[in-house]
Amino acid sequence: MYYNSILDAIGKTPLIKLNKVTRGVKATVLAKVEFFNPGNSIKDRMALKMVEEAEQKGWLKPGGTIVEGTSGNTGMGLAICAIVKGYKCVFTTTDKQSKEKTDVMKAMGAEVIVCPTDVEPDDPRSYYATSKRIAEETPNSFYVNQYDNLANTQAHYETTGPEIWQQTEGKITHLVVGCGTGGTISGCGRFLKEKNPNIKVWAIDTYGSALKKYHETGQFDPKEIYSYITEGIGEDIIPKNIDFSVIDHFEKVTDKDGAMMARRITKEEGIFVGYSAGSAIAGLLQMKDQLKETDVVVVIFHDHGSRYVAKLYNDDWLRDRRFLDNVLPDAESIINRKDRKEIVTITKDKPLKEAIHLMKQRDLSQLPVMENGSVVGSVSEHKILNVLLNSEGLVDKKVMEVMSQPFPFVDLKATTKEISSLINKDNTAVLVKDRAGSMQIITEYDLIQAIAG
Repeated sequence: MYYNSILDAIGKTPLIKLNKVTRGVKATVLAKVEFFNPGNSIKDRMALKMVEEAEQKGWLKPGGTIVEGTSGNTGMGLAICAIVKGYKCVFTTTDKQSKEKTDVMKAMGAEVIVCPTDVEPDDPRSYYATSKRIAEETPNSFYVNQYDNLANTQAHYETTGPEIWQQTEGKITHLVVGCGTGGTISGCGRFLKEKNPNIKVWAIDTYGSALKKYHETGQFDPKEIYSYITEGIGEDIIPKNIDFSVIDHFEKVTDKDGAMMARRITKEEGIFVGYSAGSAIAGLLQMKDQLKETDVVVVIFHDHGSRYVAKLYNDDWLRDRRFLDNVLPDAESIINRKDRKEIVTITKDKPLKEAIHLMKQRDLSQLPVMENGSVVGSVSEHKILNVLLNSEGLVDKKVMEVMSQPFPFVDLKATTKEISSLINKDNTAVLVKDRAGSMQIITEYDLIQAIAG
């Protein structure tokens, strides 16, 4: 058996039981792992449905251009469809989305325009407004509009919902889904509630999004909206695809909790997930007291962690956002945070006064001492002061006559505690080789800066 094209591989994704990150949850928790789709996300399903509907209705004609505003995953699904069916793609996205998403869309032949995040949706610079304008200006184009195109919801009503029902043998009691455009939660929720109206549908939202308050009050409150880091969920508009009537509850999750849980899922379950999966499980844990042992919970894992390598899975990125306050930096992150310049050294046959002049000129407190390209010793302000106070005329001597032991080398992954244990009054720095093989120095001051931020 074989598929006629990659589009036939969309759907039929596995349901996988979670065992470690859900400890303490009485219910059985199953992840619907959507990165098994060819575009590595659940958005392949609705991308194909929206393109096929546009073809059937004559909105998308041969040789046409698909235009959409996307956080990345929908763009990839649409790009796959375009490759197979022979269309061009122009996508707009925001500057908060991971670079990996933009790079993949470009690799798949799409033109990608990056727009600012912190503008109103109706601002002409927003990625919503920009995609609409491009569609209006481009002949033979189709503006997808995943937020209001109800084929988005229909795709999940026809495929994702029935798969979940079949895979759980109708035993599902709760569906947990990160809510963005609303197609997944609305389509799945509607299908499942038609099968069993007692099934609870829980939506995961993020702080800075307007969705939770709108669901609870029916009021769109601009005061709820502010910048957030979480990708894939939350909205500053109310998409037509969200059927609030099938959603029983909205649960908000912080940027930090979503990010750190995504990393836990990857490390503890071996499932390399994206941001929204972390938010979904974090939200579920916030509501775990509402579950009992006979419950069967299905959580949607929307996409793959490879889309977030430079963010979620980068310690420096997390540390810059104070998500890793309790985790001390390693040697590599310390040198990466420094304003790195070529390391200043001195050879052992130079006069001590030259070392003193060099340290004063470069505002340095210590120098590695070299011979034939190797580190053979070190000199520091503390050492120089001691010998000057106790030895007349020593300033006319050579560096080798006063140098101390070489600064020790440490591995790139040496912890802050390991480094600090090596630094004392007799040894004022450590050396490390970066990934390019260049020697770098870490001083006590560098440690303080890295830890204190």
